[in-house]
This record gives sequence, structure tokens and C-alpha cells, in this order.
Amino acid sequence: MEDLSRLRNIGIAAHIDAGKTTTTERILFYSGTIHKMGDVDDGTTVTDFDTEEQQRGITIYSAAVSLEWRDCRINLIDTPGHVDFTAEVERSLRVLDGAVVVFDSKEGVEAQSETVWRQAERYRVPRICFLNKMDKTGADFQHALDTIRDRLPSNPIPIQIPLGAESTFRGAIDLLRMKALIYPPEGDGRQFQTADIPAEEAQRAADARHRMEEQIAELDDGLMARYIEGQPLEEGELRAALRRGTIALRCQPVLCGSSLRFMGVQPVLDAVCDFLPSPLDIPPIEGHDPDKPERVVRRRCDPDEPLAALVFKVVAEPHGDVHFIRVYSGVLRAGSRVTNVTRKKKENLPRLFRVFARKREQIDAASCGDIVAAVGLREALTGDTLCGNSDPVLLERIEFPETVISMAIEPKSSADKDKLAAALAMLGRSDPTFRYRIDPDTAQTLISGMGELHLEVVCHRLERDLRVPVRVGKPRVAYRETVGRAAEGEGRFERVFGEKRQFAVVRLRVEPVAVASGSHEVQIFNRIPDGRVQPQYAAAIENGVRGAALTGVLGGYPLINLRVTLLDAEEHPTDSSEVAFEAAGSLAFNRACEAGDPALLEPIMKVEVVTPEEYFGAINGDLMSRRAVITNTATRGRDHVIDAEAPLSTMFGYSTHVRSLSQGRAGYSMEPCRYEKLPSHLVKDVLGAY
Repeated sequence: MEDLSRLRNIGIAAHIDAGKTTTTERILFYSGTIHKMGDVDDGTTVTDFDTEEQQRGITIYSAAVSLEWRDCRINLIDTPGHVDFTAEVERSLRVLDGAVVVFDSKEGVEAQSETVWRQAERYRVPRICFLNKMDKTGADFQHALDTIRDRLPSNPIPIQIPLGAESTFRGAIDLLRMKALIYPPEGDGRQFQTADIPAEEAQRAADARHRMEEQIAELDDGLMARYIEGQPLEEGELRAALRRGTIALRCQPVLCGSSLRFMGVQPVLDAVCDFLPSPLDIPPIEGHDPDKPERVVRRRCDPDEPLAALVFKVVAEPHGDVHFIRVYSGVLRAGSRVTNVTRKKKENLPRLFRVFARKREQIDAASCGDIVAAVGLREALTGDTLCGNSDPVLLERIEFPETVISMAIEPKSSADKDKLAAALAMLGRSDPTFRYRIDPDTAQTLISGMGELHLEVVCHRLERDLRVPVRVGKPRVAYRETVGRAAEGEGRFERVFGEKRQFAVVRLRVEPVAVASGSHEVQIFNRIPDGRVQPQYAAAIENGVRGAALTGVLGGYPLINLRVTLLDAEEHPTDSSEVAFEAAGSLAFNRACEAGDPALLEPIMKVEVVTPEEYFGAINGDLMSRRAVITNTATRGRDHVIDAEAPLSTMFGYSTHVRSLSQGRAGYSMEPCRYEKLPSHLVKDVLGAY
């Protein structure tokens, strides 16, 4: 595409069941990309093309499609809403320029809405909001808008208000044009009427227009001066200021409709073109010189710049992996040879494709700003940077949350043992939140993921797609370890292997450290006096520490939330080696942790339960019996909402239990919150069980 200003890379994101996939399906239909709309309940939508998605009626894998609207080409990614598949949202938002965040007009901001919003904030993605399901019983535009304003770091600016609600919802008032958009009760929504605002709605529309003008004027000093003087503000200048404010993350335009009833989707497409950024509106991407990490390198979205591209998703398939790539600068050409800067390897890139859900169209090249798929890369994984063979840059990797649940898995037939290992490796390449390992004590294969549903989907894929019948054990909590206080340890490694003597001494300190939410890494600081050891030995000590941190000191769980300071080291002129220092670093780390009051940490989940009033007491009491802490209760329409924090170990099977407590009328959502110290009276039980 020659005119990058007409390109939009956007995602559709929301809480589960807010209507993302239905909205995507309507967008494809109204843009003429498809000629028949599918249905989520029937499993016939374009973007939910996986068998598992069709059977469950939920999105599991992010799907990319391209479409034309007005004079823009839109690359659109439909993302999952279920927290178990949050990695799909994370890696999509990392490479997108804008997002449409969909909300249920009855529920407003829900648990996963907050997670999605935080992810978009982290990657500085401009957003527009679509209040969907205005025809639903209990729909309340103002309530949903207030929850966005109160519960999210946001500045929502309604550019539409609804005409009616629930069963009387028939369209919206466009506050920029001051026109009514009225949709017929029958039909597929392609035809709708743009009319004058009904007389009975004129005052409400005028008040809403006044509030909108005031909010937009606050984004622009020139407009504010004219607004204060009482001068009329034109539609064109309001749109321009709103676009600038949206791209600068200072506001979020808000629209409303009902995707299921074919209402309000075309204005969302118009808003994508009008207010969300093109690749040219985004600041240059920042990375680092791989040889000098302290040097920041910036790349503009320009075909004449050196190539810089990011692999943001890998789909592992039996005949070869498919790599999804965002090109940030330069041109990526099929048949070229590129450098994988992350892995420090050269790779051939035989074929490129433009993707439309499961369909692929082969192309010769992809210019900066584009999102494409490549087949034939051998080493690349999610988060890797691809560059030309000169002027390399290392882009920031995508960070994914820690796994919180694990279970044992084994093939039903011993003949499938190697086949299972290959299948797990394939799944590990495509899903950064899926882990597998061999337990050194029991020799069992353990798989880990983000929740029960996540691992259930993995097991179904092993059996259905990869033809490996498996048996699985009960889900287990992914505990972690840390230290309770600062402590020092020394590791002295003196061994003789054959005729070669190995010598190394390391002294270090470990201490607990508070970390940002979602970040649990072990921080290592080198304070060894200059000249004490060779630089490669210091790197070997770090490797030893990181290796030891993976196995823990209590029950074999990884250590997190630690600061490790390397204090001193001693080498021998002839007998020292990197292997010796790695072993000494590991010994010193283990001794320091053992002296530092090691403690077991358990994952705490953020839980939201929505229930009719008559079941509120029973559900509240049940949560407290699960060691949950109730953080807030509120009303949402006729329902009660309970916000709580509960240990994951007590929440297995909660889906079935909460339905039985409420005769199937309550629903809940759950997402990882943080790790917290396990009560001392439970530590022995956990260590004995595992």
C-alpha cells in the first residue's frame, strides 16, 4: 500500500461475551469482505475458525483479517476475552496501532476489561470505546460510561448517545453531525436512515453536544479560547482535535450500538478511519543496538529505512511453523535472507502471505506498517527481532505473565512417548504462556498454563489435531518461592576432573524485593570489585544463579521477587573456568537462600462474581470459606457484584460450584493478581503433597 496514512492496524478487545467476534463479523460484512454473516452460537464466524472455538462459542486464538472501508485498508485482529488466553491479547496489542474496546452496556467495565485496558496502556495503544448490547435487558449507557470513567485510567468522550434502550433501542444520535441514525427493526443493518433529531430528544442531544464540546476543547488551547468566548465550534475542527487527542492517549471517543441486531457498526468503522492512528502517526519504534545495549536506536515507519520487524506470534503446524510479523521500518521481501537479532542467527525467508483468518494470499513483499505471515523461518520465536544484514536493532521483547497451574500428562501408549515430546515442543513454540518440563524426582511430564480452561484446550489439541492420546492428572497450583530476609552465602567449588583441577569462589547476598505487578524476575547486580575476576566469569556466575533460581530450595519451585548482589569472587591463574564459576554461583545462591528464611508463595486470583440478590449471601459465605478476601460489593442493575481475592488452590472447580449455588444464574471471571506468602500451617501439606 503506497499511502501509509490510509492504513490502520487495529484490534478488537474486551471481556468475554462482550461481543467482539460478532462485531468483527459485522465489520467484515459491511465492508464487503464477506457476503454472509456467521453466528458465534452456530460456530460459523470467520475469525473463530478453530474447532475448539466453534464448539465452545469463545475466541481462543487471535485471528487477523484485512478489509477496505472508505479509502482505508484495515488490518484487524480479533482477540480472546477469556483471561486464560490473555497472551493472545498481549502480543496483539504489542504490534497494533489502535484498538476498539468493546463493553457490554449492561455490565460496563468487567474484570477482563480492566486487564485489556492495562495492556493497552502499557503499549501506549490509542483506543475507541464501543458500548455494545444496547438492546439487552438492563442496558444503561450512562452507567457503562461512568464505569469506564471511574474504574479505568481514561477520559471517555461520547460522540454518540443512544436513541432508546433495551427493547426500545433503535439507533443513536451523532453528536458531531447532530443527526439521528435510525436502524429499521428488520433487515441486516446495511440500510439505515440519517434523519433530523426527533423533537423529544432535541434538548438531551443539545446538552450532550455541549458536554462533548467542552471535553474536546480541553484538548486544544485554541478551541478552549473560542469555547469560553461562546463561539460555535465546527464539526471539522472538533474531529481534528478529537483525532489528535485520541492518538496522544488523552481521550477515548465513545460510540454505542448492538452488533447482534446490526446497529451501530458502520459508525465504528468510520471512527477507526477518523480517529485511530496510521503507522505514520505513531512515534518511531525504539530498540537497542545489540552490540551496545545502552545505545537507543529509533526507526521511523519509512520504506527507505533499514528493515526492522517483530515476530509477535508463532502458529506451530505439522508441516511448518507460520510466523506473524509486524514490519516497523524498511521492506520485508519474500526469498530474502534476514538476521534474527535476538538469536544472533541468519534465516531464510522463503514465502510471505497476507492473512485472512485461515486463508492466505501469497505476496512478494511487505512494507513498513504492515502485518503479514511468513513460512519457512526455522529459529524465530515470539518476540524475536528480524533485521537486514546491516544496521541491526533489537526491539523490546513481549513480556508474558507467569503460569499459575500445572498438571501431569502422559501418553496413553508408551509408543507415543517421543510423539508427545515433539507435540509439546510444537505447542510451546506457539504459546508463550504454555510450559512443559520433566519433574526430576518423579520423571513425570508436567504442563503449565494460565488456567484450567487453558490446559484443557491444550490437551484437546494434542488429541484432536496432533493425534496423541493422553492421560492427565489433577490440576496443581504453580507455587513459587522467595526469601523472607537478606542473607549472604559463599560457594566454593574445588574439584578434580580427570587430571584437570577446577577452582572458583563466589560470595553474594540475596534479599526480598517488591516488584511491579506481573513482574517476578530475579534481579542480579554485579558489585564484584574490578579486576577480581575476568568478565566472562561474572557472566558465568549470573548463569549459575539463574539456573539455581529455577529449582528453589524448599520444594523445587522457582524463586521470584529476589535481588541478588554479587559481592566478591576469587579465581585461580590456571585452574578456573566458566563451568567452575557457574557451579560456585549456584552453590552460593542456594546457601544464601537457605539462610534467608525461604518461604512458599501461592498465586492469588482476582475474582468477580455477578449474582442475583437472592444468592448473594450464599456465594459471599462460600468465597470466605475458600480463604477469599472480599474487596468490594456493588450493584449492577438488578444484580450484585462481588469483587474478591482468593488463592487459586481453593478455586478449582468453582465454575460448577457457583452455578449449583445460584441455580445456574450467577457467573464469574477470574484472573491472576499476584503471589502471596502461603500461611505457615499449609506449607507442610503442600510440600508433602508435591
